Amino acid sequence: MNNSTGRALWASRLGFILAAAGSAVGLGNIWKFPYIAGENGGGAFVLVYLVCIALVGLPIMMAEFMIGRHTRRDAVGAFIALEHRRSFWVVAGWTSITAAFIILSYYSVVAGWTLDYVYRALTSSFSGLPAAQIEGMFDGLIADGPRQILWHLLFITLCLGIVIGGVQRGIERWAKILMPVLLALLALLFVNGMLSNGAWEGINFMFRPDFHKLTPGAVLEAMGHAFFTLSLGMAAMITYGSYLNRNEDLLGSSLRIVLLDTVIALMAGLAIFPIVFSVGMEPAAGPGLIFKTIPVVFSQITGGAFLAILFFLLLAFAALTSAISLLEAQVSYLIDERGWGRKRATTFLAGLAFVVGLPTALSFNSLSEWTLIGDLTFFDSADLLTSNYLLPISGLLTAIYVGWFWSGTEEKQELIAGGAGWVYPLWHFLIRYVSPVAVAIVLFFKIRETGLFAWLTNLF
Repeated sequence: MNNSTGRALWASRLGFILAAAGSAVGLGNIWKFPYIAGENGGGAFVLVYLVCIALVGLPIMMAEFMIGRHTRRDAVGAFIALEHRRSFWVVAGWTSITAAFIILSYYSVVAGWTLDYVYRALTSSFSGLPAAQIEGMFDGLIADGPRQILWHLLFITLCLGIVIGGVQRGIERWAKILMPVLLALLALLFVNGMLSNGAWEGINFMFRPDFHKLTPGAVLEAMGHAFFTLSLGMAAMITYGSYLNRNEDLLGSSLRIVLLDTVIALMAGLAIFPIVFSVGMEPAAGPGLIFKTIPVVFSQITGGAFLAILFFLLLAFAALTSAISLLEAQVSYLIDERGWGRKRATTFLAGLAFVVGLPTALSFNSLSEWTLIGDLTFFDSADLLTSNYLLPISGLLTAIYVGWFWSGTEEKQELIAGGAGWVYPLWHFLIRYVSPVAVAIVLFFKIRETGLFAWLTNLF
């Protein structure tokens, strides 16, 4: 279905919600959330995270959907339409598009690791091996540049194949396949976790707050993750919002997406922590929890070979649903602002992301000595630039613009169109005062923590 401007629209509310939730549900939910919860004490961290989702993530998500639907344009074109081509606020669009491109280039490499582990699980590579050897598999993978490049190419090709089909026949059709399968896989792993010997310990760890373990750093981590986990600041939600029907309930749809994203993150924790506790391992294992600790756990429990297949398929599906939104955000820009056809734009951007991702695949081996920002490798520099600077800057600018500079009448009309005009006063208060302040605090401490000012001083 198309609107009067000829722009493609979502065929159904379900398709939109699944696609947008798929964008939000990524490796951050299943890989990052469990290990940062583990590192920061569990229950108290989860509580702060949920509060931040409600007060920071949800208002900004609604704002991005509003901008997209109101303008029917990509992230850059949206701010041009709202203001003018030379407006300062167009920076928010460019920042988000740039972030989407850089993230896709290295995210595809990390997603390739999940494909590699799916293959290992299917071939029972973890069975009967000592823990040290299983943990060493990941070190062997990242030391093997050609192997990583192969998986990187396969993953980016999957993204290309889906996005090139367009909004309804590509993204929406596959969202209706990938998301239900992802949920089914997670449900099976969740049930397994709840039936394991460590179930009660895992539940206590996730939901019993211990505020003595809640440091200021943990609060900032929860606030930052609440923002990043919803795919905010990376052009995806503005782009997906531009395909929305005028009468879509933005509040209801946003709540469903946030709820689905949050439930999946919590279920992932309850699928992982109980089995970790059941074999007496450490939940605060950091980034290595997924690719080192979990395979060892699966090798030690009954039915572990089958569960390993389910788990790494879950990771791969989550990575794919997020990556296609990153690619679509860029494709929409070339179609809207440059007049490219979808096939040309998708093929070009997927190919460029593959090429730019090559230094990431080699950051752990042949290019490990090549540093970009300070003493950071290409991969770490790209992650630092996007996660710590581009995403929060884009989100901050969007929140400030919508809260202080966009016409309140137009905002209110976007909510009224879907029957949610009653929430306007509360939403406007949050987007004007709470969300930008929270994102600004995260940005400030990220800059201080990563030493950007010192690095720039030394550079110049």
